[in-house]
Amino acid sequence: MDNQFFKNVEKKTGVNMKDILELANSLQHANFKDEQTVRGVIKRVAQIANRKVPKELEDKIVQTIIQNGKQLDFNTIANMINKK
Repeated sequence: MDNQFFKNVEKKTGVNMKDILELANSLQHANFKDEQTVRGVIKRVAQIANRKVPKELEDKIVQTIIQNGKQLDFNTIANMINKK
């Protein structure tokens, strides 16, 4: 990916490129069928996005990812966190 992509993401989200890259690295070999792993990723995304995720929403995201095979990436979780 080119640097412009990350600059655009930083501008749009206010999230540091370094944090995005660290998250992406952690997602590469993670087991997304493992509830604890998925919860950890959700918490990390919430921290990076400076958002609080209520327990009910976290449970819903975990269920969606584990049971429905939802693809897990930063945008997927960020979009779920930002939905009201």
